[in-house]
This record gives sequence, C-alpha cells and structure tokens, in this order.
Amino acid sequence: MANHWSLLILLVLSIYFVANIHTCLCAPNITAVCSKQERLALLKFKHSVNDVADMLSSWVSNDCCQWERVHCDKVTGKVESLHLRGSEDIYGVQECLVGNEVSSSLRHLRNLKLLDLSANDFRRSRIPEFIGSLKQLSYLNLSYANFFGVIPPHIGNLSNLKVLDLRSSKYSYTYNYNTLMSDDMSWISGLSLLEYLDLSNVDLSKAQNRDMVFYMMPSLEMLSLSRCNLTNADLGTLSNSSTTLANIKNLDLSDNHFKGQFPGFFQNMTSLEFLDLSDFKFSLSRNSTNFLSTIHYFPKMLLSSCGLHNMHLSPNHLNFTTISIIQHLDLSRNLIEGRFPSVLINMSSLLSLDLSSNMLNSSVPIMPNLLRLDLSKNNFTHIEDVGIWRQCHLKELTVWANLFKIELSDPPKNVSECSQYAFEMLDLQKSLKGVITESIGQLTKLRYLDISKNSLEGVITEAHFAKLSMLKELYIASNSKLTFNVSREWKPPFQLIRVDLSSIKIINGFPQWLPTQKKLQFLRLSNASITGPFPTWLRKMRVVEFFDLSHNKLSGPLTNLPNEGSVYVLLLQDNLFNELIPISLCRMTGLQFLDLSRNRFTGRIPECLGNMRNLVAMQLSSNQLSGVITSSMVPQSSMLRWLTLNDNHFTGKLPRELGNLQELVMLDLGDNGFSGNIPEWIGENLTKLAVFRLHKNNFTGSIPRSLCNNSYLQILDVAHNDLTGPIPHCLGKLNIMITGISIFEYSGYSAYEENLTQVMKGVSLKYTTTFIYVINMDLSSNNLVGEIPVELMSLSALLGLNLSNNLLNGGIPDNIGNMKALNSLDFSVNQLTGPIPPSIAALNFLSYLNLSHNNLSGRIPTGSQLQTLTDPSIYVGNKDLCGAPLPKNCSNNEDQTTMHKNSKAANHKSNKVWFYMDIMCGFAAGFWGVIGVLLFKKHWRHKLFMFAEEIVDKIYVAVVLRIDKMKRGREST
Repeated sequence: MANHWSLLILLVLSIYFVANIHTCLCAPNITAVCSKQERLALLKFKHSVNDVADMLSSWVSNDCCQWERVHCDKVTGKVESLHLRGSEDIYGVQECLVGNEVSSSLRHLRNLKLLDLSANDFRRSRIPEFIGSLKQLSYLNLSYANFFGVIPPHIGNLSNLKVLDLRSSKYSYTYNYNTLMSDDMSWISGLSLLEYLDLSNVDLSKAQNRDMVFYMMPSLEMLSLSRCNLTNADLGTLSNSSTTLANIKNLDLSDNHFKGQFPGFFQNMTSLEFLDLSDFKFSLSRNSTNFLSTIHYFPKMLLSSCGLHNMHLSPNHLNFTTISIIQHLDLSRNLIEGRFPSVLINMSSLLSLDLSSNMLNSSVPIMPNLLRLDLSKNNFTHIEDVGIWRQCHLKELTVWANLFKIELSDPPKNVSECSQYAFEMLDLQKSLKGVITESIGQLTKLRYLDISKNSLEGVITEAHFAKLSMLKELYIASNSKLTFNVSREWKPPFQLIRVDLSSIKIINGFPQWLPTQKKLQFLRLSNASITGPFPTWLRKMRVVEFFDLSHNKLSGPLTNLPNEGSVYVLLLQDNLFNELIPISLCRMTGLQFLDLSRNRFTGRIPECLGNMRNLVAMQLSSNQLSGVITSSMVPQSSMLRWLTLNDNHFTGKLPRELGNLQELVMLDLGDNGFSGNIPEWIGENLTKLAVFRLHKNNFTGSIPRSLCNNSYLQILDVAHNDLTGPIPHCLGKLNIMITGISIFEYSGYSAYEENLTQVMKGVSLKYTTTFIYVINMDLSSNNLVGEIPVELMSLSALLGLNLSNNLLNGGIPDNIGNMKALNSLDFSVNQLTGPIPPSIAALNFLSYLNLSHNNLSGRIPTGSQLQTLTDPSIYVGNKDLCGAPLPKNCSNNEDQTTMHKNSKAANHKSNKVWFYMDIMCGFAAGFWGVIGVLLFKKHWRHKLFMFAEEIVDKIYVAVVLRIDKMKRGREST
C-alpha cells in the first residue's frame, strides 16, 4: 500500500515539474494582457486631457499593453512604464497633452516603475500628491509640464526612485517667473537611492532643510540646482558636504546668487566631470592665487557671466597641471579684452572653447587640438585675427555678430596655407562686409555655411561652390546688395537639406537647379525679386517640408504647388496671386502653417480647409475674399493658434464652431462686414486669447462680460462697430493688462510673422514681430454709455486706452494716475464732465493725449510729462477748461463759469443748513411749549391725565360691548 502512495506522489510531482518547465519555456511566446482596472485608469487619463497631437490615438484596443507609449511586464501584464513626453517639432509647434490636472486614475497603476509626463501643459496645476503612492517608481520626470506651486512632500515616499526631474518652465527664468517652489526639502531624505536630481528653476529661497539636498543622497551622480535662488549660505553647506558627494559627476549651480572667491571645496569631488558656475559673481583680488588652482578633474567647465578679466587668466592665478586636462571650457560673457589669453594656448587637451561676448581684438593663435571655437560678439577687425586660414584642424568656427564688419579676404600670400582644411561648420553671421571671394571653395569639407545678415556685395556664382560637394546647409540670407547669379543649366555638386537665399537678389527667375536637390527639406526664397508663376517642375519636389516664397512678385493663379503630402509650412504672403484659393491646398494634410495674406485672392474660402486637422496658423488677411464663414470652413484643428481673416469682405454672423478652437491665441477678424452680437462663447471657450480684434465691423449689442475670463488678453480691439451699453467693470481685472507678462513671453508661443494694425497715438500703426509687446484696449467709435469704470484704472501695464467717439458721461476717474505704463490716452468726443484729475500728471510715459470735445471744466493740471503736450487741440471743445496750453487764462481768478458753479453749490449747501435749523427750532418750541406748561402747572397736568383716562375707559367699554355682541350673534345662528 505504501508503494502505491509513493508512486502516486511521484507521479504528481512529475506532472507539476513538467508543467513548470513547459510554462518557463513557453512564457516568452505568451503575450500578457493588461488588467481591466489599469485599462480603465489609462482611459480616464486620456479623457482628462486634450490630446492636440494625437499622442494617445492608439489607446483604443482592449489590450492596453499594445498601446503606444505604454509598456507592460511580459509575464504579469502589469503596466510598468508610461512614456508620455511631449515634444516640439522643428517649426516650434509644441506637440503635447493639455489638461487642467493629472488625473488621479493613474494611482491605480501600482506597478508603475517609469512615469514621464514632461514637456506637456497641465496649466499651472499642482503636482498631484497621489504620485507618492506609486512606491515602485524608479524614474519620475515632470519637467517642463507647466506645474505650479509647492512640490508635494509625498514624493519623499518613493524610496526606489533613482531619477527625479522637476525642472520648471524653460521660459520662466528669463522673466523671473518661477513656477515651482518648495517650503521644506526634508522629503528628499527618503530618496537615498537617487542618482539623478534636476530642480532647475525651482524656487528654493524659502525652503527649510534644503541642506538635505547635499547630505542625504550618497549615490547622487548628477545634480542641477540652476536658477534656484540659492545664496552663499547654500554654497557653505555644499562645502561642508562635499565629501558626501564624492560620486557626483555632473554639478550645475549656474544662475544663482553666489559671489566671492572661487570655491575650493570642489577638490573633494574626485568624480566631478562637469561643473557649471555660470553667473557666479567672482570678486577675486588681483593677487589671488587660488583661482582654478584647486580643481581636480573637470573635463567640462562653464564659467559664463562670472565677471572674469585678463588678470584672472594670468599664470599667477592658474594651476597649469590641472587646467591642462580641461576639454570643454566656456568663458563667454566675461570681461576678457584685448589680446587672446596666452594661458589658453597651453591647454593641450582643449577640444571646445567658447569666448563669445568678450572684447578680444588680437590674433587668435593656432591651437592644433581645438575642434570647436566660438568668438562671437568680440572686436576683431581682420579675418586673419580669427584664424580662418590658419586653423587647419578646426572643425567648427562661429564668429557671430562681431562688433566690426570684417572682409572675408583670400589667404595671405606670405602665410603657408593648410594642405587641407577640416572646417565642417562655419558661422559668420552679422560679421562680414565686402565681396565673398572664391577662396571659400577651399573649405571642401564644409557641411554648414552661414554668411547671412551681413553687408556683403557683389555676385555669387557657380565658382564659389565648385568644391563644396559635402555641403548640406547653406544660408546667405539678408544681404541686400548681394546677387546670386548662376546659369539655368547649373547642376550643383552638393545635395542640400536646408537652403535660405531670402533677401538677396536672385537672377534668372526661379532657381532652375532646385529640382536636382533630392533631399531638400527647408527652402526659403522670400524677398528675392522672383517674378511670374510657379514653374511646373515645382509640384514634383517631394521632400520640401518648409516652403517660403513670401515677399516676391509671384503672380497668376496658385498652381503647381509642391507634392501635397510633404509640406508642413507654406508661406506665400505678399505676392500677387489672384483668383480662387485652390482646393489642392486641402490635400496638404500635414500642413501646419498656411499664410496667403496680402495677395489678391477672391471668392469664398474653400470648405475643404475645414478638414485641415494639423493647422497651427491660418492667415488669409488682406485679400478680396468674401461671403459668409460657414461651419465647414472652420479648421477642425485642436492645435490652431493663429487665425487672421482681417481686411477682406466677409459678412454674416460668426459660426459657433469657432468656439471649438480652444488653443487660439490670436483671432483677428477686423475690417470686414461681420454682424450680430459678439458671442459669449468667445470668452467662455477661447480662454487663451491674447489678441482679439473685431475692428471696423458691424457688430451690435453689448460687450460680453465673458471676455473678462480671457486672462491672457493683451490686445482688445472692438472699435468702429455699433456696440451699445456700458463698459463691463470686470475688464479692469484682465491679468496681462495688469502684470504686463505676455503669454508670448513665458509660454514660448511665437509667430513666424504677423502684421497687426492698432490705433495708437491717434494713428494706425502696423506691428510685425513687435506686436507681442503691445498691450492695448480700443473700444472707440461705438455707442457705449455710462461712466468710465474706475476698475479700468487698475490696468497698470496698459500702453494704450482709447474710448473716444462714444456716449460716455460722468467724470474721468480720480485715480487715472495708477495707469503708470500708459503711453496713449484718448477720451475725445464723449460727454465727460468735471475737472481733469490732477493724478493724470503722474503718467510719466504719456506721449499722446486727447480729451477734446467733452464738457470738462476747471484748470488743466500741470506736470513734467504734461508740459511736453503743448498742442491746444488736445483740450478743444471743452469751453469750461482753462490754463495752458489753451489761450484761456485762469491764473488770477478761477474760470468764471467754474466759480459760478462753486458759488451755487456753496449757496445750496448754506440753504440746507438754514432749513434744518428752522426745523429744529420749530420742534423745540412746540415740544417745550407743551411739556414746559405741564411741568410747572399741576392743575393742567391733572386735567390732562384725567381726560386721557376717560378717553381710554370709553374706548375699552366700546370694544368689550362690541365683542360681546358678536359672540351672541354666533350662538343664535
């Protein structure tokens, strides 16, 4: 019996063993499926964001492990990684997720080891606390995601974390706009395994226990505390903890508030390979001997903007043994002047050197091992000074924006030329003058050549490029006296990827050599004197992504466009194209930027343009387009930011579908024939609008209060319509008009080109790239009524305010002097009354003022800035005003009319006083006439009380009898 049991147990164990072997062998071929809970969690996250770039378009199937950007464990099917990093394409378009917060559904991903939400836009929401519950995380990247507020200490619960990146907005430092901060850094003590920590641009100035950043992470290899508002006290803490940071390889302390002598504690950081101390304000004495003498091994050192000068780089201040090992050195934006520092010649390991933004003017010596050299923004006077013909081994040379224009001459005859040049990149922007000689062709290894924005003249021919067979990028733009003249049969030796020949003169019309460039991606030929229609061969070019032929004299119908699918940017503004906008544009499904403005197009907008789902900008202004904008014409693009249809002949009401364009930053519909009310959804849905222009249309009704929701609004122009009603008081709360911090500045939004017209200083001004600095409100030439809201005086960043040609009454608000930035003020042709407030003299930047044709009175205020406004027409049409610059003098006696009004007011006040005194006297006489008699005449007092008692008794008896009679009546019934 025992043998049977033994055999049975052996059989069961064998089956179990074989099953396990089969499972292990076959596991790699089994595809795990994610759980329903995790799938729903991811879908909730997807629905909580606006996926403008279709990053999550694959999140539709039942198995979330098959979705893009999601990675699961192959055996368990648990979600382990979420790669949701946004991006920015080569045209500056941000491809990212947009949401009001990070959905809490992600807390269900308990096995998550990697979470990357960087480069997205969570609209200044807080970093969610639930992230601290994802205990398996080893990688967390929340950088550049537009988070705001205090870093939650719950992150300290992530004990397995090795990488933490909380870099704040890359635009915020430029405008002193830290978005993340910490009030206590003690949470960092829970991250003992951390190897990579980046807190760049996180405000740590008020954080307690921030010394723990240096003490509590022995495994740390990379630490960035750039732009964290640290001070010398933090530098002392770092000095005391330098031995605990022995493993650190990369240390970035740039752009803080450090000053003093060069710290010596770095010698304890024996693993350090990269050190950035840019903007460290060194205060070294000329006898100091410790500068750079204590470093151990820094292959890469950045000392930009440190106030260094020549003496700091003298042999007395340097340790040649240590500096000779530096490979990459940045000394840009210092005070190094005159001769090239000789000490740099002895740095035999130096591969890359940046001396830009100094004051060097002498010859650069030969440095045989140097590969990259930046000498931009210095004071060189000869091309020989930068060593272009002597640096035989140099691969990259940048001499951008030199103070003096220098000639790119041939190599000197008495100098032995290099047998072969190693140059691959040559950037000489804003530094050259004269003629480009054919010797440029000797740089046979050139891949990148930029000689744009110079004062070059003469002719460039085929001979200049004869030997440049490796050239990939060519930039010759913005040389107005330069002519590009090659034969129509020329076949270049190179295959360009990018070419910019804008703002030079191109001979022989459209360049006929372009079809030979099979890899061309970027083509800019704007302002190049090109005429005629597009050549037929243009539509066969299949690679061009960026296509700019603006500011020429191209004419005829828009035909022969390049291959539809490849074009992302099409810029044809300022030409002579006519007839209809072709429907072939609609086949450019990837198009992001379309600019056909300032041409002669006629007819209606093709309805198929509404199917363009990737458009970021559509500019059709200043044509002869007409008709009603239908819903199907509105682009169905969730990324559309610029829509300009101004200066055409459009009519009708605005389609409701415009309200779906929630990313719109600019909406310019001015100078058309649109009608109806301004829709409420403009303010309710288009909350990112910075420019809203309806100038010169036929809109009626009132200004919608919903516009007050547009906190980014910096240009509001609804002038020359038929608007009625009062000015909404809430317009005084428009944030940008108070702070002056434009969305174009801190968010990175930018436009490649814009033509915006605004009435400022009484005239129409055209703004191009500078419109981002304009903050203006124009409500003029309507039928607005009521008083000027005192709340508008809070708009302290407003540059222009125009309320002229309305029906406004009341006085000018007394606190108008609070509008400190005001440059242009126009309240003319209204019904304003009262004096001009004296505070108007506090407007120190006011250069244009018009208060004419009102009913203002009194003396005109004086002040330093008002004294410059001497044109009497500023105040004409106000018959009760006096004082300079009007001829009516009120220096001896106040204006008679004003005095008469004041006298009447005084008399009125006096009459009131006498009226109340009469009443009081009458009351006193009547009261004491009765009461006094009763007090002194006892007999009278007794008679009065007896009379009163009899009257009360009679009333009481009458009431009782009446009630009794009513009771008997009810009982009888």
